[in-house]
Amino acid sequence: MPRAGWVKPQGDQHLSDHISIGVLTRTYPPELVDRVLAECGRVERRRRLLPARVMVYYAMALALFSQSSYEEVMRSLVEGLDWSSGWRRPWSVPTQVAITKARARLGSEPVRALYERAARPLAAPGSPGAFCGALRLMAIDGTTLDLPDTPANEAEFGRPASSRGEGRAAFPQLRAVALAECGSHAIMACALGPINDGEVSLAWRLWGSLERGMLLLADRGFWSFKAFTAARETGAELLWRARSNLILPVDEVLADGSYRSRIYDSEDRKRTEPAEVRVVEYELDDPALAGERYRLVTSIADPDVASAKQLAAAYPERWEFETALDELKTHQRGPRLVLRSKSPEGVRQEVWGHLLVHYAIRALMHEVALGAELDPDRLSFTRSLRVVRRTTRSGPGFSPHGA
Repeated sequence: MPRAGWVKPQGDQHLSDHISIGVLTRTYPPELVDRVLAECGRVERRRRLLPARVMVYYAMALALFSQSSYEEVMRSLVEGLDWSSGWRRPWSVPTQVAITKARARLGSEPVRALYERAARPLAAPGSPGAFCGALRLMAIDGTTLDLPDTPANEAEFGRPASSRGEGRAAFPQLRAVALAECGSHAIMACALGPINDGEVSLAWRLWGSLERGMLLLADRGFWSFKAFTAARETGAELLWRARSNLILPVDEVLADGSYRSRIYDSEDRKRTEPAEVRVVEYELDDPALAGERYRLVTSIADPDVASAKQLAAAYPERWEFETALDELKTHQRGPRLVLRSKSPEGVRQEVWGHLLVHYAIRALMHEVALGAELDPDRLSFTRSLRVVRRTTRSGPGFSPHGA
């Protein structure tokens, strides 16, 4: 039975025919959402007031309006639809309890599946900062997110020690490791886990998103023989900073100043199974970093494919990932905000919603930059976010009849 104050649209028009998130619907059209829901077994046998398609878009809207209440977020999705769609009676916003139950019915799987289906490289050949020669620049990095302080979230994700070393932190935390395209800031794949999971162990779940034609940049925190060789087996090329204590013998110095070397698994005590690599060493021309030496280990054996100078110039593009994380955590979510979901499944749904929104905004920015022949870095993420928020309230993004 509908709750008091809940009014169902009259006639043959339904909320799921109209719900949208403005320009973001271009990235995630209802047809794609419906296919994902069918694959995840979320197709409903009866018409609900808050059907699964609505709740997928609602998961994105929660990220888009992260500082608004549940009811206000739903109001943002349907504002103005009662007069623009021909409903006979106005539609009243459901209660928070009803929305929470609908989120629980949906779960996180369809939202994750939609992200994994849609997220793809964006940068076009020639895009500034997007390629090293013919290789698409990708980066991997990790971050943490504060979660509501509930027993369920703490049991699932854990709670780190206090930053002061005294006791435990105020909130449970989730750890995320993600893969992003440097040139577009598009986060293309993500692995979520408890705070006690290491970044390297989570990174293993991302190797399946690598492919030939990519050059993966990684900081020394991700270094391990097993991780490097496993990522290499995907066909992607690698450019990783080595740990300072890693022994890299000089086997052959090449014309560009780089040299061939070998790495070993720490368990290979007799050093009988080496992996051949190439090493680029350099120092930054920055007085503040005087004496800091970079050692980059790459799978690219041929300097004609990428010279030492090209690789040294490409590696700083890894820091574009820091900008992408700042966009998502500071501007989109809100600075120092705790996620809102009180259950682990809700937390996962919320995080995937944030990733869907960030990717769609970056896709829009890339499209605009490409049309104007601009570097996407020249466009403001904050302004783009405001535009997307405004379009959400401007009416439905598609017609129920395809008109």
